[in-house]
Amino acid sequence: MELHERVKSIQTREELADFVEALLKDLRENGSDWENASLEGFLDAMAAWIRSMPSAYKNMGKALPSSGDWRAMADILLAAKMYE
Repeated sequence: MELHERVKSIQTREELADFVEALLKDLRENGSDWENASLEGFLDAMAAWIRSMPSAYKNMGKALPSSGDWRAMADILLAAKMYE
């Protein structure tokens, strides 16, 4: 399943972990296709995307999700800095 399709079905923590592994696999196999293949570029693009989410969702004709566990996402990102 293509990543763009796979992201639509994520509903659980395990599915999110599987998706992150699929992203890593795609990076390893198709890194030259990635605009942001370095960690620095990836994190910079992530921050920019988060800030532009309202416009991006509007342009896609989708409603911006009304809820999200932003602190949990921050915990995930911070933990990945040092987790073995």
